[in-house]
Amino acid sequence: MHFSNQNTPKRIAVIGAGIVGLATAYKLLQKHPEIKLMLIEKENDIAMHQTGHNSGVIHSGIYYQPGSLKAENCRKGYAELLRFCDENKVQYNICGKLIVATKNEEFSMLNDLYDKGLRNGLQGLKKLEAEEIEAYEPHVSGLKAIWVPETGIVDYYMVARSLLKKILSHDAEIFFKEKALDIKQTKQVEIITDKQIHQVDLVYNCAGLYSDKLAKKTQKIDYKIIPFRGEYYRLKKEKEYLVNNLIYPVPNPEFPFLGVHFTRMMKGGVEAGPNAVLAFGRESYRKMQFNFPELFEILTYPGFLKVAAKYWRDGAYEMYRSWSKKAFTKALQNLIPEIQENDLTPSGAGIRAQAISKSGNLVDDFLVLRDQNIIHVGNAPSPAATASLAIGDYLSGLIEIS
Repeated sequence: MHFSNQNTPKRIAVIGAGIVGLATAYKLLQKHPEIKLMLIEKENDIAMHQTGHNSGVIHSGIYYQPGSLKAENCRKGYAELLRFCDENKVQYNICGKLIVATKNEEFSMLNDLYDKGLRNGLQGLKKLEAEEIEAYEPHVSGLKAIWVPETGIVDYYMVARSLLKKILSHDAEIFFKEKALDIKQTKQVEIITDKQIHQVDLVYNCAGLYSDKLAKKTQKIDYKIIPFRGEYYRLKKEKEYLVNNLIYPVPNPEFPFLGVHFTRMMKGGVEAGPNAVLAFGRESYRKMQFNFPELFEILTYPGFLKVAAKYWRDGAYEMYRSWSKKAFTKALQNLIPEIQENDLTPSGAGIRAQAISKSGNLVDDFLVLRDQNIIHVGNAPSPAATASLAIGDYLSGLIEIS
């Protein structure tokens, strides 16, 4: 679709002020400074959900299928993110990470990751034997490992603040504490919120955990966002010396999450986690926080039931580990045997918005849907924060504005 300039600036709305929404707004204004842009956000601040609750890792792109949107946008977004941080004085640290095999049966998966990394253009990857691991992480116990020097850490909330500052410098409007309830196609597009109706020419739905709810308003979709909570512990100060930077296990190919790992944080400290358990609501960050209508919707969704049947053993173990600090510690001891239960204190939790199709498949790649002058971001899990500026660039170029 092409929007021609008829002497009036085009009005464009971005729903959702997480990092993907902010990056999209920023890229739109970079390319088209003449537009009238508005951000609509149901919370009273930016980055209140996935962006503000993630582990702060700058992903290198080693995990993603070459040629996928994840791989391409992660690599491009990685370079753009570092450039943006340099230009806007946002601190980050490219500290590197280890991916560690602790069992013989993980060797083939480790080799697959190494090959993916090379195909995705990663620099400096290094295969390590057991005796070489100590030079990078002296307290790690492993049989083999990959050193990934391009991985880093950043505070994504600070990145989001810098993006907002850039957006507001263009006189963009931002509507906090305003929830988008419906989108209607008319001559323009109507966004019905809990406070008013906005009429605009183009809408970007970057609503994260609720993006599918808005997408359903304008088209048929065959997926639903299912929330998975990831819980963290923090290492006590006196045990932070056990971790130099980032330490990851080889991911289980039968389970679509990366496994509990150690992450040095940009603000200081070391976090351990996350696990991956079904959340009892899309924003249920605490174990016993229930949103019963949303939970009913999840438990009666055919796609989720099929995923649960496929992964029930892994899911049951993740749930057990959520309640058992001993089991959580045991998983961490696979990487660092010295870790003890009393070295860990409970930290925060995040929620991953994972799209699952009706047929019971987890949507692995980024998913973008277009409906005339509405763009829906249907699935944007990790590495969306790393890739955010590349995603924003991609989204802002889907419709020509002149």
